[in-house]
Amino acid sequence: MIPLASFGQGYDIILTNGRVFDGSGNPWFYADVAISDDKIVAIGDLSSASADEIIDITGLYISPGFIDIHSHALDPASEGRGLDSEDRRRRIAPNLISQGITTVIVNQDGRSSTEPIRDQIGTLEANGIGVNAGLMVGHNSIRFKVLGEDNERYSTVGEIQELKSIVREAIIGGAFGLSAGLEYEPGRWSNTEEVIALVEEIEPFGGVYISHQRSEAKTPMRWLPSDESPTPPTLLDAVEETIRIGEETGATVVASHLKSRGANYWGGSRAAISLIEQARNRGVSVYADQYPYNTSGSDGNTRLLPNWVFDFDRFGIESTQPWNYKLPLEEALKDPQLTTALYADISHSLAYRGGPERIVVFEFPDSSYIGKNISELAMENGISPQDMVIELQRRGFENRRGGARLRSFSMHEDDLNAIAATQWTATTTDGSITLPEDGNNIHARFYGTFPRKIFKYALTNNTISVAHAIRSSTSLPAQIMNIQNRGLIREEYYADIVVFDLDEIQDQSTFFEPHQHSSGIEYVFVNGVSALSQGKLQSTLSGRVLTPANSRN
Repeated sequence: MIPLASFGQGYDIILTNGRVFDGSGNPWFYADVAISDDKIVAIGDLSSASADEIIDITGLYISPGFIDIHSHALDPASEGRGLDSEDRRRRIAPNLISQGITTVIVNQDGRSSTEPIRDQIGTLEANGIGVNAGLMVGHNSIRFKVLGEDNERYSTVGEIQELKSIVREAIIGGAFGLSAGLEYEPGRWSNTEEVIALVEEIEPFGGVYISHQRSEAKTPMRWLPSDESPTPPTLLDAVEETIRIGEETGATVVASHLKSRGANYWGGSRAAISLIEQARNRGVSVYADQYPYNTSGSDGNTRLLPNWVFDFDRFGIESTQPWNYKLPLEEALKDPQLTTALYADISHSLAYRGGPERIVVFEFPDSSYIGKNISELAMENGISPQDMVIELQRRGFENRRGGARLRSFSMHEDDLNAIAATQWTATTTDGSITLPEDGNNIHARFYGTFPRKIFKYALTNNTISVAHAIRSSTSLPAQIMNIQNRGLIREEYYADIVVFDLDEIQDQSTFFEPHQHSSGIEYVFVNGVSALSQGKLQSTLSGRVLTPANSRN
């Protein structure tokens, strides 16, 4: 039953005349919402109550603040341009706040600082942050720390014990769990038993395992036909591994940014979904997350030529900077056997990236190429798509591998819709904090993810309901991470709140002009403090560092 405020009760803020999506997945209802200090304190008819500030949101909708459980807002690769930045403008996290994000879970893909989690927490708390942040400990980072450069192998028993000790210290120090990047170095050289041993350390503490899996397609991103390695893992192999880790440890596990990538693997999401559904029916606590775009890669630097063709030493070329990548390519093409391997690898890369008609040029010396796809350029030049890839290097930027900046749109909308429709897939950005001066080599998801989930998949595609889209962005991620006092509009929950216009909500960021804030987000509150008001950023640092201890009581 929704409690009513007593006559004359005073609050800090009342949001009046709104329509409330409470985050549970239920339809909206009319209610006023009152905030005092950092909490939601009353929900219902508050027309007789007083407040320091009353905001009339007639015609607008209230929801819990969006929770991003796969964020790179704090990441060693960001080189101090995230929540750890000395620049207050970045710590405000403007591109996150403007799309309604109030909480992020960081240190993803196995990447985290090698300093103790306690120290990371202390730095963030001392400097102030614009959104709430929970931290993971990264498998790849600690594997580098323990194994050093000799990491292209399984860990020894002694090394696993050392890794376990680091993980346990991180969990005790305030980490929410373990993140992995098993398609990246050096995690790709680990075996499942190593990961199970580490996840066993976090399970007694309620820790969560979030994995960028070993493959998201028919093959991992680094495998090519010219490789001599055995048959590589597929998406389904990777999902089965994640399920096995959850089943054998009892921990909650997440198949992160779940997708079926590449033209020769479209439709694969259905089998992956089936595997996860079967595991959940057996009692395995397995979930997924998804960013709602059909293109991957943060910076849009799609490479269609294999790395081996740029081995200057192999071809006896002095590798002086700036490197001229045309030179080793021309040497490789003089060798018939290498040429055969090169064309096979290019053909594989074209399919993996969605086909030549879905790979678009974004930067090239000849501006007439920009905005066109590989298939169009090949037809214009009267050559095959494979030859066009080679010509991009020959005619393009000499010091850039591949000669151009390309972005591939390698996922099919049918797969995105199928994954979005599941009840166990959370919405995530897989994105960072960014400012316009960072340039345009960023993914549109950095600005548009959460509004896009509502606009495209609920309002446009009708794949899901608005209530489903909001649940996947609020209470579901809170449930996955076991954050008990956020993610719902409930009394005594923290006042992380988004107010939006359902007629106007839409992502505006594009891949040619990514630095565009989403429309329709009118107000954002983080711990009861206004972070966005009437669509304008308020430059506040009201976020808090979350730990299992302070978010599960």
